[in-house]
Amino acid sequence: MFYGVVGVQETMSGAVVLRYLSMYRARTRDIEVAVEPFYLEEQSSPEDSRYVWGYRIVIENHSIHTVKLVHRYWHITDQNGLVDEVDGLGVVGEQPRLQPGDSYEYSSGCPLDTPSGMMFGHYDMQTEEGEVFKVDIPAFSLDSPGLNRVLN
Repeated sequence: MFYGVVGVQETMSGAVVLRYLSMYRARTRDIEVAVEPFYLEEQSSPEDSRYVWGYRIVIENHSIHTVKLVHRYWHITDQNGLVDEVDGLGVVGEQPRLQPGDSYEYSSGCPLDTPSGMMFGHYDMQTEEGEVFKVDIPAFSLDSPGLNRVLN
């Protein structure tokens, strides 16, 4: 995981609170998946227990094989431990084909009833020879801006 600090604040007690722009990465069989989650304040309504995040995914094919993303699986957990699973063909209505050196980028979103949660999953990729294999989507946190990371 890579962090980019987007805000620093010192509390009355002297603790430092950092706000992060996070990039999470996983690499399986030379297919790299990078995820950048972000809170969508304009679509969220905390007083109605509605919290919405977007996330940007970049998939890069560093292998020597052409692959096609045929299926996705998401495991989404809110801060209360409630799990939702999403299973389906492709991503955002597409089944992208990536030749060696290609990348594919898309954005999507996730609503929760709690101010934080986490997501992880996998893609099923298929080679031109018909082999299907799983590519990990790294676990990433969904934290609303009101939740601060405190370093002592």
